[in-house]
Amino acid sequence: MRMSVIGCGYLGAVHAAAMAELGHDVVGVDVDEAKIALLSAGKAPFFEPGLPEILASALASGRLRFTTDMAAVDDASVHFIAVGTPQTKDSYAADLTYVDAAVDALLPYIGEGDLVVGKSTVPVGTAARLAAVVAPTGASLAWNPEFLREGYAVQDTISPDRLVYGIADPSSVDVLDEVYATALAAGAPRIVTDFATAELVKVAANAFLATKISFINAMAEIAEVTGADVTQLADAIGHDTRIGRRFLGAGVGFGGGCLPKDIRAFTARAEELGRGESVAFLKEVDAINLRRRQRVADLAVDALGGSVNGRKIAVLGVTFKPHSDDVRDSPALDVAVRLKGLGAEVVVTDPEGIDNARLRHPQLIYTSVAEEALRAADLVVLVTEWPQFTSLDPREVGELVRHRRVIDGRNALDPTAWKDAGFTYAGLGRS
Repeated sequence: MRMSVIGCGYLGAVHAAAMAELGHDVVGVDVDEAKIALLSAGKAPFFEPGLPEILASALASGRLRFTTDMAAVDDASVHFIAVGTPQTKDSYAADLTYVDAAVDALLPYIGEGDLVVGKSTVPVGTAARLAAVVAPTGASLAWNPEFLREGYAVQDTISPDRLVYGIADPSSVDVLDEVYATALAAGAPRIVTDFATAELVKVAANAFLATKISFINAMAEIAEVTGADVTQLADAIGHDTRIGRRFLGAGVGFGGGCLPKDIRAFTARAEELGRGESVAFLKEVDAINLRRRQRVADLAVDALGGSVNGRKIAVLGVTFKPHSDDVRDSPALDVAVRLKGLGAEVVVTDPEGIDNARLRHPQLIYTSVAEEALRAADLVVLVTEWPQFTSLDPREVGELVRHRRVIDGRNALDPTAWKDAGFTYAGLGRS
């Protein structure tokens, strides 16, 4: 099929490359000239495992190209909207400026038989509004939410665990089935529904995951005052198949470009609809999540005798999760900044996120070499569970640091091994 992808950020670049890799003829369009230049050269503008390989393959095949010229979409019949929907500056609501601009720019190039497919995460009601904007051209609109996990986005696009079609025109189903023929042939479940349900699927999924993470972190707060071990608690309740163990990892909490802003936008939209009370609990989910960042800073102060001022703290990790360079709303970066604000000499190390972190917070000291961060440190704080950090030998670390103290902000280290190596160990929700 001939298709366009409007917006070549994280979602759009992965989607465009994956669709071309699956055999479609794809043009990616973005207003950012620097980003388009990188993608055209086969270079991903962000770290995502597997993306450079499919970019190179798709570009070499001639099925993929990138441009800043919207007129290049004229030959395509399917147009994916994959622009960002950030949180507005003055409220929790989603900013739809980029979505609206993308659709407006697309209007001169679409006509009878074309399909515009929204993939961006939007407040419920957006698709119906945009369908009315598209209708005079003769084209149809569908909403096809993405469920990408950073670090696994290529896999999740090529082999999705489900496909959701929000449609008003039944003929859209056949078009989308052709787009996703490979995934459907492999057995991917397909749900055909209305616009509102398709829009709610993504935000409801993120709200549930955020709630599960904050639930176990709330239990960690109780565990800390009772002497219980939240990790063993999570293991025990996770054996219940109705609950499950995944996303019950207590720690410094969630971050990134999706969960925090999506649950806030969901809350804002529910209030606009007069049903704010239905999701009022999400405000506490958000509050619990943010409290865990301060808890790590408090543990650091306690570990250093009441003050971190002038003390060297090695912060292991700056991205919001491993296998990503994303520092948006990163708990790890937040903790580092809080400790710096308390007067500590903070040295941050991360395999992929340093450049992005430095742009946001140049006041921190950064190094790509973990040993440099650890050398003569008074305290070690693990806040992103990169394998490079969780596999560190505590005895070797002990030879580098000035004082053997470690805070495990992800409960990802082996407490016994670190204690046996002479470290004072503190986890979140662990006695």
